[in-house]
Amino acid sequence: MDVYDVAVIGAGPAGSAAALAALRGGARVLLLDRAGFPRDKPCGDGIAAEAVDVLTGLGVPDPVAGFRRVERLRLVAPGGAAVARPLPRPAHTVPRRIFDERLVRAAVAAGAELRRHTTRRVRGDDPIVIDERYRARVLIGADGAGSVVRRSLGHGANPAGHLAIAIRGYAPAADTGEQVIVTTRQRWPAYAWQFPIGDGTANVGYGELLRGRPLSRAYLRHRLALLLPGAEPASVRGHHLPLSTARPAAGRGRILLAGDALSLINPLTGEGIFYAVLSGALAGAEAARGPHDVARRYATALRRRLGRHLRHSGLAARLTAWPHVADAAVTAAAADPGTFARMVDLGLADGLLDVRTIGRIATRMVHWRPVPA
Repeated sequence: MDVYDVAVIGAGPAGSAAALAALRGGARVLLLDRAGFPRDKPCGDGIAAEAVDVLTGLGVPDPVAGFRRVERLRLVAPGGAAVARPLPRPAHTVPRRIFDERLVRAAVAAGAELRRHTTRRVRGDDPIVIDERYRARVLIGADGAGSVVRRSLGHGANPAGHLAIAIRGYAPAADTGEQVIVTTRQRWPAYAWQFPIGDGTANVGYGELLRGRPLSRAYLRHRLALLLPGAEPASVRGHHLPLSTARPAAGRGRILLAGDALSLINPLTGEGIFYAVLSGALAGAEAARGPHDVARRYATALRRRLGRHLRHSGLAARLTAWPHVADAAVTAAAADPGTFARMVDLGLADGLLDVRTIGRIATRMVHWRPVPA
């Protein structure tokens, strides 16, 4: 067996970004995925501008080409208040069967060796051995919420209260150029979304926090129909969202985790693609520098780049566990465009809370009244 400099398990956004970054560092890279591409992946399909920035820096040629810019966001609070404003930077809605294939093809074009393989066992020796078939000096686990690599490091799934579940489908929709998010007090925190693709359809879905008991697909579809009347996807698929409020260690020895495998899902919005490509890029860059002390180097790079943001988003998630705080945040965003922009950056990118925003929300809490049904 050849020994690769870097092996990446999982060729989604985190894995492809890791492969691209490692290749730019001069590494020989093996990219493994159990699926062939193109393939579907349950997701909201929302691509923030900051994710595009990371991919452009890795040499991906316009990952959102051909898809209409989404210029506005409409957000409905649990108590009924609403805000609709232009996004600080335009987003896109790109189905994952298209988006992920573009990233994989970019990695292959840059020199990654792509193999279709279902990973079942990882042995963390020197070199690391994958299913007695592949060997590598550094391994990056980017294999999603059910990560085999994560389990090999002794980390279980996120506990109740730090894991969400969502369903997603596609339905006919007017091409408004506006993302819509409708939250609800029932089973809070929970929300439905409608993200236009630009071809007369939209990605629609519903998700909520898991608190220990399983939720049926019929229940989730019922909740979607209540919050988005008329949005009737022909079929839906479900997926788990491991929230960043319960992250395992970023790596151990010569094995690193990125994206969903590292529980990098924004606890406020369920957004994960920006975190995925950023963490993958950081992991790939450190892996290309060699195996010595790679887990510590990667953890340091991740902390420097996302540490403050993750602390702030975790704090915001704890505060908004009370729905009236979310109501106050939405009313503050409706009154002040700067507050709206900072909330969007916190939920979709790497933004921070600041004293002014906290003060505006606190003021609205004092004067908040529910919107009559």
